[in-house]
Amino acid sequence: MRRFLPLCGLLLVTSCGWAGADDGESARLPGVPTGVTAVAGSATSVHVMWNAVSAADGIGGYEVYRGPTKVTDVPAAAHMVDVTRLHPSTTYVFTVRARDSAGRLGPRSRAVRATTPAAVAADRSAPTRPGGLNGRAVGSRAVQLSWSASTDDRKVLSYDVHQGGTKIHSVGASQTATVITGLRPGTRYSFTVRARDAAGNLSPVSDTVRLITAPGTDDGRDTAPSGFRVTTHAADGAYYLDLSWVPPRTDGVVTEYQIQLDGRPATSLVWGGTPPRDRATYSFYVGREAGVSHRVRIRARLPDGTWGGFSAESTVTTGAGAGAIP
Repeated sequence: MRRFLPLCGLLLVTSCGWAGADDGESARLPGVPTGVTAVAGSATSVHVMWNAVSAADGIGGYEVYRGPTKVTDVPAAAHMVDVTRLHPSTTYVFTVRARDSAGRLGPRSRAVRATTPAAVAADRSAPTRPGGLNGRAVGSRAVQLSWSASTDDRKVLSYDVHQGGTKIHSVGASQTATVITGLRPGTRYSFTVRARDAAGNLSPVSDTVRLITAPGTDDGRDTAPSGFRVTTHAADGAYYLDLSWVPPRTDGVVTEYQIQLDGRPATSLVWGGTPPRDRATYSFYVGREAGVSHRVRIRARLPDGTWGGFSAESTVTTGAGAGAIP
């Protein structure tokens, strides 16, 4: 039976199958978009992002809402959009729904808020050009980009990332690096970055960085969680494994992980609230017997809907350093 247990905003999904109404209409609806974020791009626009959703009949697209009002449709291949024609100095609430190829709408995502900055009168001065754009391919499906911060006579608000001539991403002014996922293996890409201020003035285009993703498939090790550690403890007559790791850096929010125990999928974790960006932790039950060794590793579902690489595997023995069961 698959069970969903709330643990401080975390959902646990065991890997023993689903005993619910598989044939019911609700089971066929697209899932809830996760990892939804909203960042002001100017005094009149907000950049909304979310993680890709899968559905039994395929995803036909997404609907983005501002409060109760649908503001735009987004094609299935995308999971970000700029919502424009907004008012300065205003807080907006956004949600996203997935639509499958048969036209069925899934549940709304959690609501996220973004506040547009105040309009700046007669600001016609653009930020300086982002410098030092560098990049590297991260396996066959992603690239990592970094650049030097721009300056502005008022304030830099955000950076737009372009693939060729198309804007594909936006990050806040405090961020001068990102990982772009959802790319194709063995493909040549070119990227540039532009800074934007609150008035919507765009900087000159940065230098172009050209990258080629690795051919074919790969083990995704560059998209794996890092710093993976496993210990064990005893409590209430049982032994537990205590996991900690650093989430992979991506162009969106990582909300789901799969834990592999002794070579087999054991547990999936889905954060229902705000997932950690620095170090994540989780504990789970493994039995009552001491002296049992387990091999453990973990991987993340990336914002483009694909699985990243597995972390390094750790081995831990119940009762070793954990004390005996009381």
